[in-house]
Amino acid sequence: MGKEIIYLDHAATTPIRQEVLDEMMPYLTSKYGNASSIYSIGRESRIAVDNARIQVSKAINAETREVYFTGSGTEADNWAIKGVARSYQGDGKHLITSSIEHPAVLNVFKALEKEGFSVTYLPVDSAGLISLDELKSAIRPDTIFISIMFGNNEIGTIQPISEIGKIAHEHGIIFHTDAVQAAGILKIDVKEMNIDLMSISGHKLYAPKGVGALYIRKGIRIQSQMIGGHQERGKRASTENVAGIVGFGKAIELAVSEIEENTAHLTTLREHAIKLIKEKIPHILFNGSTSKRLPGNVNFSFRYIEGESLLLMLDMYGICASSGSACTSGSLDPSHVLLAIGLPHEIAHGSLRISFGRENSKEQVHYLVDSLVTIVARLREMSPLYDSKTCVVEGED
Repeated sequence: MGKEIIYLDHAATTPIRQEVLDEMMPYLTSKYGNASSIYSIGRESRIAVDNARIQVSKAINAETREVYFTGSGTEADNWAIKGVARSYQGDGKHLITSSIEHPAVLNVFKALEKEGFSVTYLPVDSAGLISLDELKSAIRPDTIFISIMFGNNEIGTIQPISEIGKIAHEHGIIFHTDAVQAAGILKIDVKEMNIDLMSISGHKLYAPKGVGALYIRKGIRIQSQMIGGHQERGKRASTENVAGIVGFGKAIELAVSEIEENTAHLTTLREHAIKLIKEKIPHILFNGSTSKRLPGNVNFSFRYIEGESLLLMLDMYGICASSGSACTSGSLDPSHVLLAIGLPHEIAHGSLRISFGRENSKEQVHYLVDSLVTIVARLREMSPLYDSKTCVVEGED
């Protein structure tokens, strides 16, 4: 397939869909008014923002006034966690999360510990799932908040969100979920799933970067993080990114309308890739749940190689992939997610995350696997630890 770029890192970001860009363009050119202005082009922008809010709320079965736009999923996570913890600290200062959250969640909890909050980091099993019994056991009289991600960005594991929310509500605890990897990919109903707050990001949904949203159930007290003007009904100051918000609304509307078709397509690619990699490459470990998994996610660890070398060589073949979260790509440490599911450092370092998107094909899966066969063999030949005649490893696929 030559030097054609094959993009297989949709968990990191997605390209803007043409339909989304078309919707945005007027608000980048002729309809440039500030949504807080009262003259005609300002009112046009206000109407566009309000329409996008309706689109997002319908996508998750929320009330329109329960959706607040942010600048990113990270901001939504920060606002949800800090805003609720500080608002309810008079009722208690114990918080619960999991050990495999995105850094936008984990690092916020670590910051709150410095403010005097107590945090329980729930462990996960080898598939990346928390235990509901351990969650119940972790709850204390002073527990005020639980935050568990919907779908993991590295290994794709989907948590039992409805059950977690039910447990939280039975104990009078507020429940937040980071759904950045799940919104628009999985069917989400915030009411049925007992969700009080939920973070979403536009650029995972073929919308532009720089726009996200936080769902806040009516009645939840939350301290504002962005202080200034009266945008977002006084809860989140900053001039609205009208074009980004418009694109976000269109993207999530399209995504939800295509969920069944998209799930079938991504699951087919995922299962085909997993099957071929297991058949053609020895000494590998499949990471994450085999069944409770985001439809486009594949994660393997390849023994006796470094993930960074693997990614660089894949790039030479025109393939864009990842070894974990894009937010930690500059770190030399192995993935905290892979360590949490029990992988030793040396194996966690040799991981590869593939995340498929709507434009990928089976032909590209074949090219990926053929390329991996060649690259992995070449890297192992260079490894002083690898001997193809004597390598037998327990627990391998």
